[in-house]
Formats: sequence, C-alpha cells, structure tokens
Amino acid sequence: MGKIFALEKDLEVVAQTENLQQTLSTVSSTSADVILFEAGLSPNPAESISEVIRRAEPGTRVIIVAQRTGEEETVDYLRRGVRGILTRSISPDLLVRCVRKVAAGETWLDNQGVNWVIDAYRTQSEHGVTPKQQLRLSEKEMMIIGGVTQGLKNKDIALEVGTTEQVVKNYLRKIYDKLGVSDRLELALYSMHRRLLDGYVSPNSHDVTPMSNGTAASPQTPPSSGNGPRNGGSGPE
Repeated sequence: MGKIFALEKDLEVVAQTENLQQTLSTVSSTSADVILFEAGLSPNPAESISEVIRRAEPGTRVIIVAQRTGEEETVDYLRRGVRGILTRSISPDLLVRCVRKVAAGETWLDNQGVNWVIDAYRTQSEHGVTPKQQLRLSEKEMMIIGGVTQGLKNKDIALEVGTTEQVVKNYLRKIYDKLGVSDRLELALYSMHRRLLDGYVSPNSHDVTPMSNGTAASPQTPPSSGNGPRNGGSGPE
C-alpha cells in the first residue's frame, strides 16, 4: 500500500509494520492521522482494534482492511471505534479516497455495511437494548441534527444556523452526550430510527431529508493538497 500513497502529494506514510506486536509498538510511539490496520495480523482483529485505538493518540482514526467482513463483524468494529472498513480487493483510487474522507471526519462503509448498521439500530430500538429517555432538544440542536442527516459539513451547518463552525462542534458534542451516540453516523441513524425530525420545520424553511443508505457518511470534500493526512499502515506492502 505504501507504493499507492507515494503517488499522492497530500498523503504521507509515516510508518509501516509487518506483525501485530510491531503495529502496537509503532502506534504507541508514532503520530498519525489515519491508521490502516490489516485484520489478518491478528487471530482476534476486534480485540486488537480496541488495543490499537487505546494506544493511538486521541483523534487518530482507524480503518480496518480485511479479506471480508460479515454483519456482526461490521457492527462490532464500528462500535469499537473503527471509522472505515475495506476489503483487500479495493482499488487504489478508492483506497486513497477512503483515507482522505476518513481523515476529514467521515465514516467509510459500502452500501451493504450501511444496511447492516441500520438493521442493528432497528433491532436495538425494537428490543430496547439501550433505551433512551425522551430528551428536550433546543431549536439550534434540532437544526444541527437536521444538517447532519442531510450530510452537510459543519461550516455549512453553521451558515444555516447563523453561528460559527466551532459553536456547531460544541453543540454536536452536547448532542452526542444527550443521545448517547459517538459520531455523525450514529447521530444520523439514531435520528432516522427515532424519527427525531418528524414534524419538525426548520426556521430557514429548508426541507430536512433523512440520509439515504448509500450516503450515510457525512461530508464530501477531501482535505486540500499540501496539508493532507499522515498515514500509518500495518500488514504487507
């Protein structure tokens, strides 16, 4: 994979490893924006992913690369904090695109993976695995949730709400805490299945449309050239 990223001026590979122990050691000592973790390095990839995330610097995003992933593995990886799931057969162009989008704060899943996550939330809701009490959400919080479900970036949501991008980030943290979700993908799915926006009309008179299965991860703009993410990779080159 290092050869693929070497062709991209805005991406820098800061480390590559060949086994699990080397990967855990490197993650602890090397700063990276995105980590590509090869599932084949571990007999228990899920537990190893949790350890990688625990050792990595706060804010580091992890993408797992596997031969294949089923429904249970996909949902489990996301709950453990993985931000992207790839198969080893992915094309170089899509691999680079995935890294850029995950570095920008998005979650990368194929359509099947998105459907599995939606099904998991639906089942959780129906069986009350983690019941959420009804919480009062402010007008601004509802507007921000509406923007997230439409796939808007924070700066675009800020324009809609009439505030700054930093204030939107602060509101999102409060919303995550209120609803018990951890990121934009979970917030959008929670909103869809709990119908948070049913009957809600934005004061700016824009329609609020739930995010479709194929676009469940949020913004669409990659980082600008010259200031791109640094990547750490595990597994064979």
